[in-house]
Amino acid sequence: MSANPSIVGIGLGPGDPDLMSVRARAALEGADRLAHFCKAGRRGNARTIADAVVGADPAREIAMVYPVTTEIPVEDPAYAEALAGFYEACVARLLDEVAAGRSVGVLCEGDPFFYGSWMHLWRRLKDRTPVETIPAITAMSGAWTAVEAPITWGDDVLTVLPGTLPAAALARRLADTDAAVIMKLGRNWPKVRDALAEAGLSARAVYVERATMAGERAIPVTEVPEDHVAPYFSLVIVPGDGRRP
Repeated sequence: MSANPSIVGIGLGPGDPDLMSVRARAALEGADRLAHFCKAGRRGNARTIADAVVGADPAREIAMVYPVTTEIPVEDPAYAEALAGFYEACVARLLDEVAAGRSVGVLCEGDPFFYGSWMHLWRRLKDRTPVETIPAITAMSGAWTAVEAPITWGDDVLTVLPGTLPAAALARRLADTDAAVIMKLGRNWPKVRDALAEAGLSARAVYVERATMAGERAIPVTEVPEDHVAPYFSLVIVPGDGRRP
């Protein structure tokens, strides 16, 4: 048992375990329990990243299984209702561990405070028990470095967009920025591809899949097949082209 029970959101970085911070590794090794998000019947990606440090240990693991992922559109009130109940149940489970005198590490791919599920637990926990968040390299940083594409030059403005935005909003925001990263592709990929074309950015854009992980793949957006299905771990980067000496 931990002498100081607490809950820690552990940022594991973009995928390559070698890019994990020293602090994150120490937290992985020291936590009594390791909680991770996953789909039903699957091992979570964050837990897979952590394998290189701690390996599988069923006695330490708490699987937090999403009730829905892509089955319900995010704009449907039922989606928010299902996830709110899920996060409340996760919080109750984690607080039970703390009450029993154990520390918990919640595994988070990328940075926990950047589009991460950890944020929803943190918001519910922060006033009820000691909570810590360990930052990490983001997926987008891993992606632009992996493909050797400096993202901002001089005074370039970087805009980060979720692919879930309406097509018109995507195109408008892309046209009004110097550099961009588009997250959450998946089923939104055709819409994102069209928005890039409308904004006149297709030629500069790079599609990146599983950056820093096994199976990493990077392709100019103009060369991605029309029928391509974008997986969860994919994004588009549009490098800036601004001032430089």
